[in-house]
Amino acid sequence: MTLNEVRLLKLPKILDSRGNLSFFEEHNHIPFPIKRTYWIYDVPGGESRGCHAYRTLNEFIVALSGSFDLILNDGKEEMKVSLNRSYNGVLVPQLIWRQMENFSTNSLVLIAADQVFDESEYIRDFDTFKKMKQS
Repeated sequence: MTLNEVRLLKLPKILDSRGNLSFFEEHNHIPFPIKRTYWIYDVPGGESRGCHAYRTLNEFIVALSGSFDLILNDGKEEMKVSLNRSYNGVLVPQLIWRQMENFSTNSLVLIAADQVFDESEYIRDFDTFKKMKQS
């Protein structure tokens, strides 16, 4: 996988004077079945999250509240996506290194994945990741 497979998606946005609504559906807005969802919150100032890649797992990442920067690397190139709207999300395919940083106060990150948690899916060392991508 390369950064060409990363997709920034605009989600539906239903405007209402009582408050807006956005959503996503498996196989409709995101191209995979949702097997697991989790969220990241209360990140202390200056901390990073992620800092890993997955062997076969794909994710959809959205900032439900606040903002953060998503740094993506395919072993050759790097890109930064700033997420700060709850109707924008990023599809991150397998074998892409991801790191989240620069969290605003009270930020809330929602992640939908196409697999359940499996520790063996993680590549946690960047040098190991780069070697895998070269072979």
